[in-house]
Amino acid sequence: MDSHRLTSRELLVIGSMLFGLFFGAGNLIFPVFVGQQAGSHLGWALLGFLVSGVGLPLLGVAAIGITKTDGVYELAGQVNRHYAFWFTLALYICIGPAFALPRLAPISYEIGLAPLASASQDNWGLLGYSLLFFGLAWWFARRPTKIMAYVGKILTPAFLVVLGILLVAVVVHPLGQGGPAAGAYRAQPLLTGFTAGYSTMDALAALAFGIIVVDALKALGVTKPTAIAGSTIKAGALAVVLMAVLYALLAVLGRNSLGVFARASNGGPILAHVAHAYFGDIGSVLLAAIVILACLKTAIGLISAFGDTLHELFPRVSYHALISVAAVASFVFANFGLDAILGVATPVLYFLYPMAITLILLSLLTPWLGRSKWLFNTVTIFTVLPALLDGLNALPAAMHHGLVAQLLGLGRFLPGFAYGLGWLAPATAGLVVGTVLEAISRHQKSAG
Repeated sequence: MDSHRLTSRELLVIGSMLFGLFFGAGNLIFPVFVGQQAGSHLGWALLGFLVSGVGLPLLGVAAIGITKTDGVYELAGQVNRHYAFWFTLALYICIGPAFALPRLAPISYEIGLAPLASASQDNWGLLGYSLLFFGLAWWFARRPTKIMAYVGKILTPAFLVVLGILLVAVVVHPLGQGGPAAGAYRAQPLLTGFTAGYSTMDALAALAFGIIVVDALKALGVTKPTAIAGSTIKAGALAVVLMAVLYALLAVLGRNSLGVFARASNGGPILAHVAHAYFGDIGSVLLAAIVILACLKTAIGLISAFGDTLHELFPRVSYHALISVAAVASFVFANFGLDAILGVATPVLYFLYPMAITLILLSLLTPWLGRSKWLFNTVTIFTVLPALLDGLNALPAAMHHGLVAQLLGLGRFLPGFAYGLGWLAPATAGLVVGTVLEAISRHQKSAG
């Protein structure tokens, strides 16, 4: 049977689905916070944020397409089988029930519903809301083949409508014109914006969501590997272009809040203040609709991707049992609160992101460099320790003592270490060493 060729409408739905899976509440609050912190240095900061928050996810989707793999396990298998297992497990726990999933409920509750409730209702309110939220996400995720319809045709268009109302107001009637940069954005806005993009977790999610896109394409009759690869890249491009536009507008929203509202500790309060400034109490209702839709559609995708992949790793455990574990664990962790989740997540992301970035880039280079085990293993080995040091450096300052302080002393010899990029130079050295070792190996084989 010939492989089906996607129509423009089908490609648009797939792209809309992928955007909907990517764009959660974190994608709303982090660019807003970057905009307010960067102030007059917004241009460079936004460029850095877009490289990691948009460019890397696109490259991740492209890596799945170009290598014609089904997901992150097969992609990481280019290093070796054991690494593939542990990297895949760590990635899905991170973007699943440990960090990305649990934060969806407190973000959407604190930004969308808490302003509408009294302070005395906060604890019980989050408990009841998170139970309903993860129960609903679990219910949708029970039938993963329907995700394209749920997310691509219903939730994403509804989300874009309500978000568009707010952003049109921001563009047509700006509240302010910004102010000076703060913190690290004063000296290094580009690099600080780049590492700020880690918080979206979208480069990790790109590897995780690849299997959902591939399954959706197969359900539409796209069966040839080349056709699946091309369609995956096209859908990814549609998704990230839309993300880039929204990131830019949200960052402008954050910058323009300077001088009108006080600096905030995250983007949530900024969004709440701006929405209320434009629309009054109606703005609070509008914002609630935005964040709940954003979080719900992402939660559905993450729970489904977690169930799909871990069922492959542990075939004796059913898909429905795994999505139940994801939903229940996320409900429990969500009630520790957003600050606790983000405090633990940041150091883990500073460690895991370099491993994902090097895997993505090496996979994209396979048409030219090949799938050399020497190359993949050497780059990974050279990256893992500096990435661990970057993760330790992202721990709260109160924890920088004892063994941690001694290790951080080593990290300070690495270029870019102060900005979470201490892994970059060692990874590049690993690429050179791996290329040389592969050339020697080939020469020995041909001589033998």
